[in-house]
Amino acid sequence: MHRLAGWERPILTDSGGFQVWSLRELRKMSEEGVVFKSHLDGSKHLFTPESVVDIQRSIGSDIFMVLDECTSFPATPDVARSSMEMTVRWAERSREHHARQELLYGHRQFQFAIGQGSTYADLRQECMQQLVSMDFDGYAIGGLSVGEPAADMYAMTEACTAVMPVNKPRYLMGVGTPENILRSIALGVDMFDCVMPTRNARNGTIFTTKGRFNAKNAKWRTSDEPIDDAVGSYTSQNTSMAYLRHLFVANEILGLMIATMQNVALYLWLVRTAREKIIDGTFHQWAPNMIEQLNQQR
Repeated sequence: MHRLAGWERPILTDSGGFQVWSLRELRKMSEEGVVFKSHLDGSKHLFTPESVVDIQRSIGSDIFMVLDECTSFPATPDVARSSMEMTVRWAERSREHHARQELLYGHRQFQFAIGQGSTYADLRQECMQQLVSMDFDGYAIGGLSVGEPAADMYAMTEACTAVMPVNKPRYLMGVGTPENILRSIALGVDMFDCVMPTRNARNGTIFTTKGRFNAKNAKWRTSDEPIDDAVGSYTSQNTSMAYLRHLFVANEILGLMIATMQNVALYLWLVRTAREKIIDGTFHQWAPNMIEQLNQQR
């Protein structure tokens, strides 16, 4: 993947556990693994904890995730426990399989576990404690941002970070808005992934250090104001709001590209600045004001 994409920096790949949830009408799950039915030709494909390790190793991922069952929301305690226990058993199989493998490509590949448990703090902590005992390279909080209230997401995140090692990466999967990210950093999370900055960009929602705005809004028709002169991106500093609006109104794909570049730049600026504030001891004073600023509608 590094050679194919011309990307010589770390690559993290997921296991397909999210698709166990999102494509549930196309799959059948058992103790062995998950059989997916192709939406293209109807062919069937079995993914096991072991085969998912092999696939991710073969493409050269630097960090790869174990196969898990992403629990739907809402879930009863019995369903959540059954799903969590399956995830733990699959994680153990994944860990044992990876431990038997030789190095590929001359570099170490790091394996992260994924905790489940729906919105039940006791299940979340029980799951994470079992995963920690397997000594993975990092730990992820999965199964959140799937429809539960934000308050529940934060509560489950806090329950997990309370028992996660402080000397290994803590990864909150599928989250989220700039506010979600700052609030989760405050709870001890180190890593995130989310389609939001790119998906929202394609729909015309732009995140900036001064708040969010709709690129198609007529108020920007004659504005010479740059998109965002604070994030350090040349495109953001040298593209006017009027030009960005024109591109969206004219249905030019360049508009989607510039919007995506801005949103990604904003997210990178946000986490870099958060790290600086943590190091200098001012994060908890800075974050609330930053959240208020980011949530403004321009």
